[in-house]
Amino acid sequence: MKKSLWLFSLMLVLALFLAACGGGDDASAPADDNNTEETDSNDTEVTEEEGPKEGGIVTYGFTSPFKGVLSYAYYEGTDDAEILQFMQEGLTATDVNLQTVPNLADWELSEDKLTLTFKLKQGVKWHDGEELTAEDMEYAWYLIADPTYEGARFSNVAMIEGAEDYQAGNADTISGITVVDDYTIEVKVTEPSVNLVDNIWTVPEPKHYFGDLSSKEVPDSDQVRVNPIGLGPFKVKNIVPGEMVELERFDDYWNGRPLLDGVVYKVIDGALASGLLESGEIDIITAPSDQWEIIKDLPNLENEVVDALSYSYIAFDMGYYDTENNVVVSDNPKFQNKTLRHAMATAINRQEFVDSFRNGLGKPLNVPFPSVSWAKIPDDQINTYDYDPDKAMEMLDEAGYVDVDGDGFREDPEGNKFTINFDAMSGAETSEIRAQYVLQAWQNVGLDAQLNGGALKDFNLFYDTIEADDPSVETFHGAWGLATDPDPSGIWLSTDKWNMWRWYNEESDELIKAGIQFPEDPSKDVLEHRKEIYYEWQKLVNEELPVIFFEQREDAWAINKRLKGVTVTPFGVLDFEKWYVTE
Repeated sequence: MKKSLWLFSLMLVLALFLAACGGGDDASAPADDNNTEETDSNDTEVTEEEGPKEGGIVTYGFTSPFKGVLSYAYYEGTDDAEILQFMQEGLTATDVNLQTVPNLADWELSEDKLTLTFKLKQGVKWHDGEELTAEDMEYAWYLIADPTYEGARFSNVAMIEGAEDYQAGNADTISGITVVDDYTIEVKVTEPSVNLVDNIWTVPEPKHYFGDLSSKEVPDSDQVRVNPIGLGPFKVKNIVPGEMVELERFDDYWNGRPLLDGVVYKVIDGALASGLLESGEIDIITAPSDQWEIIKDLPNLENEVVDALSYSYIAFDMGYYDTENNVVVSDNPKFQNKTLRHAMATAINRQEFVDSFRNGLGKPLNVPFPSVSWAKIPDDQINTYDYDPDKAMEMLDEAGYVDVDGDGFREDPEGNKFTINFDAMSGAETSEIRAQYVLQAWQNVGLDAQLNGGALKDFNLFYDTIEADDPSVETFHGAWGLATDPDPSGIWLSTDKWNMWRWYNEESDELIKAGIQFPEDPSKDVLEHRKEIYYEWQKLVNEELPVIFFEQREDAWAINKRLKGVTVTPFGVLDFEKWYVTE
């Protein structure tokens, strides 16, 4: 009864708040004086029947401040990735069918599956006018394999012959890389893998532009943070750190002159999204789910909802990342009890959370693959951790977590006070109330869970704190956007820096590595072989539960009707050079 009253009060407050934000009054929204100053578009409206025309600037909204690390080799979050998508590209790309296809290069794989040869397109130019060459791809691999590299993408070059020796300082070169000529580069790998083209790093970096910078210096350099260049359809014109990036058309873009004059990437207050969309100050954004009921009915928008290649989770901090040995160490005793983790998952009504705070845009998930992935295991083969607070309390009792002193909260099996710190991000109008919902669910089964430090953290501080292995972090509510290939390496191997829950499991590592190997029986279908392995891996992760897989998401894209040519996919939007405006 206590829980039901709390939820009713919570939803009443939320409903009133949404109603108050539903109008068009956005006087408190930050102004963007550059949004319409530099457009060359005609003053008259252009109908779709007349076809796309050049000109105009659109504003792309995002709800969290960006770090400004504008290099794919070094960026850390969606905030920077959504800027990079306009200005940088790779040798390969992903099409609407989630398949890897040639982009800046074609490729060939040798018969023994150990040598990959890329043939670059000729005449592709960097934003400063210099031509892309094979040395730029070689340079990117060397940056990531460098001993001073502090990013999280070494797993994307680790398969290259000699990369590990180079990283360890035992070699002066990476033996597996050969630049054949200006447009041809060969790379040898240590063993065959079925997803080599999907997994190997394919985004070049401008060797001529970075000059003598060390790999460690690159992410903080002016070449990345102030005047970054790329190969994409738009180039950076101006950066207001954390607030806005102005991009302008790159006339020499290899795939044809873009139609728009430019794109403004603008950070907004998520609570003002509906008003900014209604007024036209924002042309396109992944709609904040907690405002979807308002946004979906705005008459000036064309909206599209897609199953996303992303999910949110609540992680248990199991230890720390050993930077000397490049491996996670799971030495935190607090959450080693698997029954405790199962009980904490069972205590949360995830469907109610999705319905209440994401307006139904998603559904509970129990493994790290969303349903859009071909590798997703059916729910009838795994634990679904359905909401059952009585069962959760029974599990806690059995595991020895009982209320010894009568204060309403459980002590640990040794009788010591047991508290749980919980970290969550700010940025949405319901961020605080969502965090309180999770805390209340745990408190309802007798767990003394509190917001770490008493406050939410912004996007950058949230992940900085976790990646630094701050000892105050114990559980945290994060999210992942995934690659189209289901290979979990990069996030789940014990050597991955982005294994942020710091979970070490030998069987998991073995299965992950087996998932990219060719079957011993050459007659066996590769896809079925991989699916069998990933099913076993998901069963393991689902049972061990180092992470409560919270929800698989649906992305609701809100797009102003004047903006055309946008292709929406499960992993974002495409075809930026084809975007145009009708007025």
